[in-house]
Amino acid sequence: MFREMRRKRQALPAAECEKILERGTSGVLAVAGDGGYPYAVPLSYVYREGKIYFHCAKSGHKLDALRRCDKASFCVIDRDEVVPEAFTTYFRSVIAFGRVRVLQERAEIDGAIDRLARKYCPEAGDGERAAEIERERAILCVLEMSVEHMTGKEAIELVQKRNS
Repeated sequence: MFREMRRKRQALPAAECEKILERGTSGVLAVAGDGGYPYAVPLSYVYREGKIYFHCAKSGHKLDALRRCDKASFCVIDRDEVVPEAFTTYFRSVIAFGRVRVLQERAEIDGAIDRLARKYCPEAGDGERAAEIERERAILCVLEMSVEHMTGKEAIELVQKRNS
């Protein structure tokens, strides 16, 4: 169902793809938007055990699109170094494909929001984090993307450097 990567030598191993998703701080979620146009939106996220979690408002373009079709892709750029003298870019990125669902159970929602808060506000104490989550709970929608397929790729120059 998913295409094979054309430049296989540049493919990243699955474990490295997961590390990139774990350390990344933002990515772009792409869904089938209005009128057949793709809709891609940058998001903060957290990755855990084959799932990517996001939060959003309880209404909007993203949710409307996901209600029509739960399939999505999510891209994280780990490295983007322009090398003008070589007319190239040293890049490393991951694209994950999967299905997105809106979390309904309070325990699932709380777990995902807590993971997001720990990632983006690691200095906050448990009480401070819990208070902020409770304050925002009424307006939050939490999404979970179950990763079905993932590919990572890096510039050939980075592959050669790593293999030398």
